[in-house]
Amino acid sequence: VQLQASGGGLVQPGGSLRLTCVNSARTFRGYTISWFRQPPGKEREFVAAIKWSGGNTDHADSVKGRFTISRDINKNTVYLQMNSLQHEDTAVYYCAGSTTIIRSSWARTESYAYWGQGTQVTVSS
Repeated sequence: VQLQASGGGLVQPGGSLRLTCVNSARTFRGYTISWFRQPPGKEREFVAAIKWSGGNTDHADSVKGRFTISRDINKNTVYLQMNSLQHEDTAVYYCAGSTTIIRSSWARTESYAYWGQGTQVTVSS
């Protein structure tokens, strides 16, 4: 499994970005794919998750109503649409995958065996 995250960049407060996570090695079938982020000097934190089969999702309270995780089955891609970005959203964003995770563990970093390389999101005026 080789996860690749992309789409980060510099954006002004209130702006939008869309992050992309692809699996270059195989399909996402059977996986739960999540986005985590690590702000400067802080621990990695859960952002959102999606179960590939069925499309069930969950979002952290801090991003609900602003961020949306989704998937494109045909493109074998997971997206994180980020709107109304704020300074505190500045972080390195990672996509992570697991085939064995249960929903109650979606927010735990230790639940994921596969991680992408991270993409930097900077919100600044």
